[in-house]
Amino acid sequence: MASLNVGNLGEYLREQRRNAQLSLRQLADAAGVSNPYLSQIERGLRKPSAEVLQQVAKALRISAETLYVRAGILDAERDRDEVETRAVILADPALNGQQKQVLLQIYESFRKENGFTAGDGAVDARGQEGDASSRGPGSARTADGSDADPQQTAG
Repeated sequence: MASLNVGNLGEYLREQRRNAQLSLRQLADAAGVSNPYLSQIERGLRKPSAEVLQQVAKALRISAETLYVRAGILDAERDRDEVETRAVILADPALNGQQKQVLLQIYESFRKENGFTAGDGAVDARGQEGDASSRGPGSARTADGSDADPQQTAG
């Protein structure tokens, strides 16, 4: 039987199970799945459903989201989550335009640090694709999303 492309889900599950000091049988019982099925997941022979991953995550006391990402279930939702995060920042009435821009730049720097780049769903302060750095050095946005004068924002 050929191995399925489920990232490193099986290896990760095995590692988490061993860290929790559980046997394969104990984890299978706790998660409510069969021992052979869990073994096949760990060996990369089966791709479990989100429901099974949730049960396993609960039994291991780890995040189900982590398992979803490793199984490739959340890839499509990652871009949507990024756009939603940016929209929430931009819609916050308690922040001024410069604060929103700085927060977006920090968010983007963390995404880059974690291996995500602009262009994979990224939007700028006007809701357009691309990152803030594409506007050039010293540029900023006002609260209404228009370009701010760099001389006024520098001080």
